[in-house]
Amino acid sequence: MSLPVARRTWSYSLLAALLLLLAATLLYPIYLTVRGGLAQDVATGRGFTLEHLRLVFEDPLQVRALLSSLKIALITTMLCIAVALPLAMLSANYRYPGKTFLNAAILVPLILPPFVGAIGVKMLLGREGSLNTLLGTDWDVLGSARFWGVVVVQALHLYPIIYLNATASLANLDPALDESAENLGAGPWRRFFKITLPLIRPGLFAGGTIVFIWSFTELGTPLMFDYKLVTSVQIFEKLKEVENSGEPYALTLVLLTSAIGAYILGKFVFGRRGYEMYSKASRSSGVETLTGWRGLLAGGAFGLVTVLALLPHAGVVLTSITQPGSWYKSVFPESITGSHFAEALTSDLAFSSIKNSLMLSLSAVLLSAFFGILIAYIIVRTTVKGRALLDALCMLPLAVPGLVMAFGYVAVTLTWPFEGTLRIFGQEFVAPLDGSWLDLEVFGSNPNPFPLLIIAYAVRRLPYIVRSTVAGLEQTSGELEDAAVNLGASRVMAVRKVIIPLIMANLIAGSLLVFSFSMLEVSDSLILAQRSVHFPITKAIFEFSNRLGDGPYIASAMGVWGMGLLTVTLFGASMLLGKKLGSIFRV
Repeated sequence: MSLPVARRTWSYSLLAALLLLLAATLLYPIYLTVRGGLAQDVATGRGFTLEHLRLVFEDPLQVRALLSSLKIALITTMLCIAVALPLAMLSANYRYPGKTFLNAAILVPLILPPFVGAIGVKMLLGREGSLNTLLGTDWDVLGSARFWGVVVVQALHLYPIIYLNATASLANLDPALDESAENLGAGPWRRFFKITLPLIRPGLFAGGTIVFIWSFTELGTPLMFDYKLVTSVQIFEKLKEVENSGEPYALTLVLLTSAIGAYILGKFVFGRRGYEMYSKASRSSGVETLTGWRGLLAGGAFGLVTVLALLPHAGVVLTSITQPGSWYKSVFPESITGSHFAEALTSDLAFSSIKNSLMLSLSAVLLSAFFGILIAYIIVRTTVKGRALLDALCMLPLAVPGLVMAFGYVAVTLTWPFEGTLRIFGQEFVAPLDGSWLDLEVFGSNPNPFPLLIIAYAVRRLPYIVRSTVAGLEQTSGELEDAAVNLGASRVMAVRKVIIPLIMANLIAGSLLVFSFSMLEVSDSLILAQRSVHFPITKAIFEFSNRLGDGPYIASAMGVWGMGLLTVTLFGASMLLGKKLGSIFRV
């Protein structure tokens, strides 16, 4: 049945408005980055040249940095799969003591950005750290092996994304397929490689893509390890040349192209074919209960991974209570204090950064929730042409590196209507917002990055709210909304009074994820906030970590506060969404 003309017109108008909004806040910054890397005149974007890219690939340092970034991403992704897939198989196919608690504990590494965990790793694995003191060795793990420090810290943080996607995919398998293969004489390894792995491959690819792109473009962790031989750090160090040099644009373009190329290649090789099943999974009867030493072994596997993943967190917690200078060539701190936590809340820099992050994150939640509801409604409740494009654009921030987005927003501030002139049919229009309260200069004399940070946070985390809202709408019958309309309510009132209350749990879960990840956003915060008065929490942590004396200890205390926040929000989202939490981390 076709929609009434008025509702159809309204739906297409809303779709067009949302597409224009995403084009302005998502595609336009990416376009400016691409244009800057290919333009002869960087300031105006005129002309076309490959000179900037040629110079990048002729620079041995930049080539080594790009290859190092790719190597980090590949090894991190493989490590995450090697850790997460066996655990997901255990969780999907067996019951064992403490399963509920261990399944929740395995997600704990997500509560701390890896660049904060790097502070704890330094204290544990440094030349005068706990490990060398305990073993009586002199390993320079963070000197000659910084590459592996970055890889391990990122892998210990990101493997839950693979685990969430793998468990969600395994939960949807029809157990009859595995049973039929077993009846035909196939052994467990043959069944895994011939049946299970092909069926869950789309889920593994979805999670692996996020891990690859995240680790490939990660900025904070290499900065903390002072490992500059990665493209993200090279871009960060050349950021202030953006107004008159094409090199940072070209580097960012190379980063973006490499990430998208890796995604396309992976999708063609690993995700090009899916498999449909005749029935929905009903796995409860096929789940085997492990008792005795087998149950302890299964639980021990989860426990071991969790303990290893929590080592950076433990290092951060211990650092936060260490008296400065008292953790040197000792296994544990020799003197502790709680003063760093008070300093992390009361010092001018820390207090203003917390206030800024709360304001920015709450604003991003409101913005993303409002537009997320509209987008999810168009995707689920209408049949208008173009909604698939809208859905794809909403998921694009998961595939586009955060560093590229942040750099794109910097480029926005350097173009009309904020700077320069616009020429249309020979007429010149001077930038109308230059010098006004909405002047979005990042490096100018009077910068105002807050609007950019709010938009960046909201756009980067929009997939979370859209996916959780779509899941709620798909479980809510549209007949309830139609019944309200038939009783005289407007369509807007029917959605507000009937639909939104029914999907409130999904909205809260998505909003919690948007809020928590915005509070600890790294790339946008490090790049867009250049003055201390504008610093969000993560930028303040970075500044403290580079300050001599008590700086790293205060940074760790701020990291502990952030861990507490993310612990509460992630557990809340997990309780509200259950296994659907994994679908949020998919492209």
